[in-house]
Amino acid sequence: MTTKSAKTILAPFRKEILITGFGGQGIVLAGLILGKAASLGDKRQSTLTQSYGPEARGGACSAQVIISDETIHYPYVRHPDVLACMSQGGFDKFADLLKETGILITDHDLVQPAERKDVDFFSIPATRFAEEMGRKMMANIVMLGFLAAVTGTVSVDSARNTVEHSVPKGTEQMNLKAFNKGFEFGLATLKGRKKKAAGMKGVAA
Repeated sequence: MTTKSAKTILAPFRKEILITGFGGQGIVLAGLILGKAASLGDKRQSTLTQSYGPEARGGACSAQVIISDETIHYPYVRHPDVLACMSQGGFDKFADLLKETGILITDHDLVQPAERKDVDFFSIPATRFAEEMGRKMMANIVMLGFLAAVTGTVSVDSARNTVEHSVPKGTEQMNLKAFNKGFEFGLATLKGRKKKAAGMKGVAA
């Protein structure tokens, strides 16, 4: 009797990410950096679409990013794999679109999410971290670093390089510091989860 070794066929990479907040938070810039990091750094296909509320500053806005190994025929996010919310209004508007088993990320001090047990939930005080660093406007970059760490949608080197070349001249080092702050918090969050899971497994055993 002969047996064939089964080969694991990996599905092409494809992630739909929706970043939402209000005007003035740099939501679209975060989406632009994410898409450019994926395409220019990681050599994948990516698209970015954006929307604003009736008021540019203070109104609701979102950035929709699709990253894929294959050609993207439709650029709009319908059911995101990752939803990052930096305002309560953004969460209220888009939370129901998040896929089951998707990843929900919120700004801890700005969003009070309704509980969903079918998604993977993360939270970071991005705006507070940015304020502590002396620049509240960098909260979007803190969030971006955290998103990169907990989702793996883009490589950290590509993201850092894109941040450096996308922010206003003279702010590169501050923004890289903000990205690293979010990224390191993300890694620490994942490490804490891993330790907690191992502890619970040990107790169960």
